[in-house]
Amino acid sequence: MIRRLLSRETVTGVLALVVLMCVTSTACSGPPGGDTLERVRAAGSLRVALTEANPPWNFLDGGTRPAGYDVDVAREVARRLNIARVEFIGVDFASFVGGVQAGRFDIVIAGQTITAERRKEVDFSRPYAVNRISVFVRTGDTSIGGLDDLAGKRIAVSEGTVQAEFARTRIPNADVRTYRNAILGLTDLSRGRADAALVSWFQGVYLAARNGLTVTPVGPALRTYVLAMSFRRGSPAFKQAVDKAVNDMIGDGTLSAISRRWLDGLDMAAELRRTPANPAG
Repeated sequence: MIRRLLSRETVTGVLALVVLMCVTSTACSGPPGGDTLERVRAAGSLRVALTEANPPWNFLDGGTRPAGYDVDVAREVARRLNIARVEFIGVDFASFVGGVQAGRFDIVIAGQTITAERRKEVDFSRPYAVNRISVFVRTGDTSIGGLDDLAGKRIAVSEGTVQAEFARTRIPNADVRTYRNAILGLTDLSRGRADAALVSWFQGVYLAARNGLTVTPVGPALRTYVLAMSFRRGSPAFKQAVDKAVNDMIGDGTLSAISRRWLDGLDMAAELRRTPANPAG
């Protein structure tokens, strides 16, 4: 009886120790409770997920410092939420939804398209950007002039993006080849390892010029997508605060100034005003 009693007490003590460790560390952290706004303001830091490999939207300038449209937007949103520090976390597109749900970061600001499927898993802010997806081919390749010429071709896309889903469902017999980011896909395209790539027009043109890639966009844009920030469901105060920040940035010219800096003079506020809301959003 004594041995059994001691065993139970030992087990109880171990369980108590585990609980204490979970409370005082992140070892057992899971999806956080409460509204995200209250938590990030208490922490004084906003954890922002982005790919760090999606210029000019977001990338590492000089290999170390986050830069780009999304980065400037994120810092401005944090400032308007009265949050002093922004922590950028590099994640690939395919991990955004799961990372938000697990509490690895507070918000995704990385050119994420609003879709009906994603809305089942996370909440979205009001749109903060639009993106035109184009077909890129090797410079001088006249066999592909647009979407109608892609059937049966080797198509490079970034995994976890709407472009990947588009290629799998809309291009007959496509050999869809996925990459962690657009620069890898465009590089393979330039080397003849793919026949075409589906990439943001802004991003493809930027990467081609910056990296000396012999690729070029052809044909009309496949589609214009509405982009928003995503975060954990059930945080209405956080959503309201983020939406207000973006609305105010559109109204006072801040978003226009950021986009002109990074998107070749484009006025993103004007683009948002003339673009219909995404049907999925």
